[in-house]
Amino acid sequence: MKKLSLVILPERLAICRLSPKDPLPPSVVQAGFWSATRTQEELSVVVPEEAVSPDWRSEPGWRCLKVLGPLDFGLTGVVTSVAAPLAEAGVGVFILSTYDTDYFLLKEADLARAHRVLTEQGHGVR
Repeated sequence: MKKLSLVILPERLAICRLSPKDPLPPSVVQAGFWSATRTQEELSVVVPEEAVSPDWRSEPGWRCLKVLGPLDFGLTGVVTSVAAPLAEAGVGVFILSTYDTDYFLLKEADLARAHRVLTEQGHGVR
């Protein structure tokens, strides 16, 4: 696996769980960085903390490492090359993927450790 370039996004994010029948709230689509996944069991949204409604079930305090892309769909091992060393260091991740790249959310308290671990693996983190 080639070494990756990652950038730390500035926003503090929250991962939220809504009812699977809830509509996508307007505050979500107006946020700068957001993601939503609907299943039969839930509507899961990731938004900047300031976009979270007080009546949502939420887990605040997340930061995001973005893999600079776009990444080719044939490229393998991207998630493993980031997630495996973080797991070995005790850093849990919540992963989002888009057409162009991957995003790794981790608790803000783990950000410095993640930066160190990934840099030691040869990845560029800024």
